[in-house]
Amino acid sequence: MTTRRNVLFGAAFGVLAGAGAISAFTATGAPNGPAKTFEVNHTDDEWRRLLSPAAYEVLRNAGTERPYSSQLNDEHRSGTFGCAGCGQALFSSTTKFDSGTGWPSFYKAIDNAVIERQDSTMGMSRTEVLCSRCGGHLGHVFDDGPPPTGLRYCMNGVAMGFTAA
Repeated sequence: MTTRRNVLFGAAFGVLAGAGAISAFTATGAPNGPAKTFEVNHTDDEWRRLLSPAAYEVLRNAGTERPYSSQLNDEHRSGTFGCAGCGQALFSSTTKFDSGTGWPSFYKAIDNAVIERQDSTMGMSRTEVLCSRCGGHLGHVFDDGPPPTGLRYCMNGVAMGFTAA
């Protein structure tokens, strides 16, 4: 029997199911399987063996570490910050600044070290930052940084390592 209540329930269920399907197609994250477009490729099982659980969650699933949890947030020596997934140099310590956000922040990436793509998850529009060599999720870039670029690369420390100069 068709009632107004059944029609409304069916419509609500359809909207929720559609939203779930759309989010599955639009959710961003680093590639789960071998990505042919990146120089460094591993299967999901290989990434799990190569990375710590926290680094895997961020680099391969686009997770986010807790603010102020990374030792790299307080790293002030001269050197280079590199990808924890493949070792590629990403940021020079000369571009690091204290953004007050709790994540290591930089105003400029090393040339050709990162790629950016639109991220519309969590109900907002942001620009995701990935390692150009392995496709690992590093964080996001915002336009509220200091001169000379005005950018703030807000990176997950667990997605990076540091090599002192």
